[in-house]
Amino acid sequence: MPPFTLADLESRIAARAQADPAESYTAKLVARGAAQAGKKLGEEAVEAVIAALQGDRTELTKEAADVLYHLLVVLHIGGVAVQDVLAELENRTLQSGIEEKARRRPD
Repeated sequence: MPPFTLADLESRIAARAQADPAESYTAKLVARGAAQAGKKLGEEAVEAVIAALQGDRTELTKEAADVLYHLLVVLHIGGVAVQDVLAELENRTLQSGIEEKARRRPD
């Protein structure tokens, strides 16, 4: 059996987003929109940080899975493909993180 990938998760989210929200958590998140899905992503990120600070590898693993799932839901809602994010990460590896941040325009 091949390893499970982010592309696999992205495909499942896209399929489940089409389901009845009464029967699919993913469809329910998508139906609630970007603001609610983003809020849930933030909550999961905080839980991952807490697990990391506590040194709890098992909880960190579980919370990291929640973060990835909710991030991919937010990306789906925003029409952003995982491959686009990976391409951006690949572009960033062509220079150091310090150089990349220095080239960003200040907000």
